[in-house]
Amino acid sequence: MHKSRRFAILAERDINKETYVEPWPEAGLAVTDSPYDPQPDLRIVDGLVVAMDGRTRADFDALDLFITEHSLDLDVAEEAMNTPSIEIARMLADIHISREAVHRLVVGCTPAKLCDIIRHMSVLEMMMGLAKMRIRRTPANQAHVTNWREHPALLAADAAEAALRGFAEVETTVRVARNAPLNALAVLVGTQTGRGGVLTQCAVEEALGLRLAMKGLTSYAETLSVYGTEQVFVDGDDTPWSKAFLASAYASRGIKVRFTSGTGSEALMGQAEQKSMLYLEARCLLVTRGAGSQGVQNGSISCIALPEALPGGVRAVLAENLLASMLGLEVASGNDALASHSAIRKSAKLMLQFIPGTDFIFSGYSAVPKRDNLFGGGNFDAEDFDDYNILQRDMQVDGGLRPISEDEALAVRRQGALAIQAVYRALDFPPLNDEEIEAAVIAHSSDDMPVRDLIGDLAAADRFLSSDTGMLGIVEALNAAGFDQTARHILEMGRQRVAGDYLQPSAIFDRNFHVQSAINDPNDYCGPGTGYRLEGSRWEEIQQVPQAKSPREFIDANIGEPLKNLTEIGPAGRGAQPEVVVAVGPAFGTALTRTINGLEHEDVLKAILTGIAAEGLVARVIKVYHSADCAAIGHVGARLSGSGIGIGLQSRGTTVIQKRDLAPLNNLELFPQSPSLTLETYEAIGRNAARYAKGMPTVPVSVKIDNGARLRLIVKTTLLHRRETDEVDPNQPPVELYFDWEPA
Repeated sequence: MHKSRRFAILAERDINKETYVEPWPEAGLAVTDSPYDPQPDLRIVDGLVVAMDGRTRADFDALDLFITEHSLDLDVAEEAMNTPSIEIARMLADIHISREAVHRLVVGCTPAKLCDIIRHMSVLEMMMGLAKMRIRRTPANQAHVTNWREHPALLAADAAEAALRGFAEVETTVRVARNAPLNALAVLVGTQTGRGGVLTQCAVEEALGLRLAMKGLTSYAETLSVYGTEQVFVDGDDTPWSKAFLASAYASRGIKVRFTSGTGSEALMGQAEQKSMLYLEARCLLVTRGAGSQGVQNGSISCIALPEALPGGVRAVLAENLLASMLGLEVASGNDALASHSAIRKSAKLMLQFIPGTDFIFSGYSAVPKRDNLFGGGNFDAEDFDDYNILQRDMQVDGGLRPISEDEALAVRRQGALAIQAVYRALDFPPLNDEEIEAAVIAHSSDDMPVRDLIGDLAAADRFLSSDTGMLGIVEALNAAGFDQTARHILEMGRQRVAGDYLQPSAIFDRNFHVQSAINDPNDYCGPGTGYRLEGSRWEEIQQVPQAKSPREFIDANIGEPLKNLTEIGPAGRGAQPEVVVAVGPAFGTALTRTINGLEHEDVLKAILTGIAAEGLVARVIKVYHSADCAAIGHVGARLSGSGIGIGLQSRGTTVIQKRDLAPLNNLELFPQSPSLTLETYEAIGRNAARYAKGMPTVPVSVKIDNGARLRLIVKTTLLHRRETDEVDPNQPPVELYFDWEPA
């Protein structure tokens, strides 16, 4: 139990739902700089590596052998290893040095040397390095589309929406392994309905994944996992050579290949060999390069909570992304698995990749709710779309997405669901009825979907997988049902597979089916004015969030018919009797007729005068033209009041009770939070002003503080005040107003 109330409340914060541990290098629980990490070392004799990072060739394990034979560029290795690590670190952060110059040296570095380079860099410097070393100029994003019920109509609808939102890749997986063919089919049809050229994959066992690809259901593979210790490889029935062979099998069939690795996996599997997580990841990345993979999905991935439990864990995740880019690999930089209960912490982690940009900022943004994400939740999900779009707009950063309207989403979801319905009908799968289609169009999650006969779907999946029906059969079914555009897009994906252009490094398709890759869209960042810039039509697109309104709308909502019972009767003079002068702003009752929270000016004025009358005093109303400032308006009212007490009232509702002998910026009572003021509050303000005028002891009016008002209403406040200032005439003195009203 906490003695301190503050500490008791802090203990309940989301950040304290997580686990934090001290480093334990012997168990692999050190993100960097384990005392057991080797020092950088490389010895070459007659073109053969005889020692690397503290081991002689006789003691090399499988990874050492693979790295020395297939990963290291021995032509530059001696120069790279003899270049001080801090010098290479400075090259990474130096805007005057190109990525090509850095990459030339890095490919000759051993795993320990790579870690030694990172040791010298802060998070900020690594972000600068990542901005330069990303291999494709244009950043992109990948989505996860799954659902717990594995409902095909919902998969197709969600995939279509994800494609329309701008995701360049969409990945699905399975709850029941046998459903893989149907899930892959639904996501293929959905994405190509939303936008042609979106690459798709189904994360399943590798041999099954290859079969799905050969049927034309998927276009890339990402689940070829590599590890930093030999025993973990063996436990997975793999070696670096078998992974390289499998990658070749995919590539030879026109399938883009990306490996998966990430800090923490070896410690999680009990075989970290006392090495730091980053050192083992450096080994993984060199294996990935040596195997000829196009890129890597890394950033700790599903192990993220493990490095985050340790000091410097988030920094290490950024470091592994940077290392991959340095080695010339396409980087899908994590941010997929749920990283924190804390919204602050998960967003801060994202910024390390979001701001500098990576090839894929998420290796799976959950385009579905967390509870439907079969990859184990999502760091950002479908409920965060608006937040993410606003982040792009806030920072003028291209995060790979675009805002869409609700009508656009409903239309494309309907097309996706209807398209998969047509395919199911043509292939004689268990039918998708109209009720299921309508549910999928408006659904948020699989909780909103009817239950299907899983046994029937699994039987259909088995038949489909063993049949000869593939991409062309799907195209024929869609074309026959009138889904010409979706059919053309899927057929074009097949043609592109034959052409093989998207097997270039870091390749994606733009909206016109043009390949963008490190070959024809290379990153040329070298400081301000270079590299990818969010501008032109793309910047215009990101700005157009549905929530954005015309500034005129905010003003128009506060304009009505000018008050007919409020008329000017001549210049305002100083009173000679006990009274309260109510001074209003230059737009009051004419150019503006409502306060910021929608109260009619007539009602507000009645409430104030009612309060004054309740205390037995009379009131005069004047309009101040020479200023729109609340303090100035109130000060004029006090100077002209016979009692020396005045009320200043801006048109948006901000109010002050002022006394003649106080400085303009001093006052008796100030009510700055006009959105919180009610008619009852204004009546109480009038009552208090009258009590001050009578010289009576007065308890200030209590107004509830709303700390969110500024966030919600500062734009409206600005626009209403601007409208009031439009009415300012510095040469016109205050005028007396006649207000025809009757007390309630």
